[in-house]
Amino acid sequence: MSARPDKLGDLVVVVVGASSGFGRGSAIKLAAEGSSVVIAARRKHMLDEIVSEIESGGGSALAVEADVTDPAQVSEIAKSAINQFGRIDVWINNVGVGAIGYFWDIPIEDHSRLIDVNLKGLIYGTHVALDQFIIQGYGTLINTGSIDSEVPLALQNTYAATKAGVLSLSRTLNEELRLAKMEDIKVGTIMPWAVDTPWWTHAANYTGHEPRMAMMDDPEIVVDAIVRSCLRPKEERPVGWKAKASDMSHHLIPDLTERLSANIAKKESDRGDPRSFHTGAIHEPMLDGMGMDGGIRARMKREDAND
Repeated sequence: MSARPDKLGDLVVVVVGASSGFGRGSAIKLAAEGSSVVIAARRKHMLDEIVSEIESGGGSALAVEADVTDPAQVSEIAKSAINQFGRIDVWINNVGVGAIGYFWDIPIEDHSRLIDVNLKGLIYGTHVALDQFIIQGYGTLINTGSIDSEVPLALQNTYAATKAGVLSLSRTLNEELRLAKMEDIKVGTIMPWAVDTPWWTHAANYTGHEPRMAMMDDPEIVVDAIVRSCLRPKEERPVGWKAKASDMSHHLIPDLTERLSANIAKKESDRGDPRSFHTGAIHEPMLDGMGMDGGIRARMKREDAND
C-alpha cells in the first residue's frame, strides 16, 4: 500500500472528458504543476494535441481514446494509467451533455442519451476508480456536477436530474466508505454555476431561441476548483459566489429558489435569438446563421460523450 501524495507534482491524475472545457483546462493546469496526467475522450486527435502541448512544456501525459458509455472502454483507461504510471491518485469524472427545452418537447432518445453519458458514464468511471483505490488503500474521486445538482432548473429537466444523481451518488459513496472504514478514499462533487464553455453550443436545443443563461462564469474558476480538489476534496463544492448563493438559498427557501431560478431561465431563453426548426419526424432544431451544422442531435453523438 502506497502513501497518499500530498503535492500536486507527485500526483497521477486521470481526467475523463479531457478534449475540451473543464477537462482540458484541468489536465493542462495539473501537468503544469507537475502531475502526471492520463486524458481520455472520444476525440483522439484533440487529446494528442493536448499531450503535445503538455510535453512541450516538460510535463507528462498519456492519451486514451474512450467512450464513457462503454464500461469496457472505461476500464481500459484505468489499465492504461496503471501500465504507464503504476497507480491512480485522482480520478476526475468530467463528462456531460445537455438538452434544453420543455421536457415534452425534447425527444425521448435525447433524454436517454443524457442518462447514458451524464449518469451511467459517470457511474462506470466511478466503479473503475474505486476498484483501484480500494487496492491502493487511498484515492480521490472528483465528479463534475452542477448547481443543478442542488437546484433543479426549468428547461434543463433531465440534465438537472442527472446532475442531482451525481451529487447523490457522491454523498452516498462517502457514507459507504465511512462504514467500510475506507476513509482514505474521498469523493467530491464540483458544482459550477452556468459557465461560458462549448456546452451551450453542443447541447440539444428545443427552446426556439439561442441557449443562454444570466451572468455566466469564466471556466477558469471551475478549473481552479477541480485542481484544488485533487488535494483537498469537498463532498460539495459550489464554485463562485452565484453558485454558493444559490446553494445556500435552496437550503433555506427551496420552493422560492426554484421558482426564481425557473423564471430567470425562461427569461434568458426568451431573450436569445430565435432559431428555426427542422420539421422532420424527429423535429431536430437548427443552428441558423452560426456556421454550424444543422442537426444538434448529430452534434451530440459526435462530440458529447467526453466533452
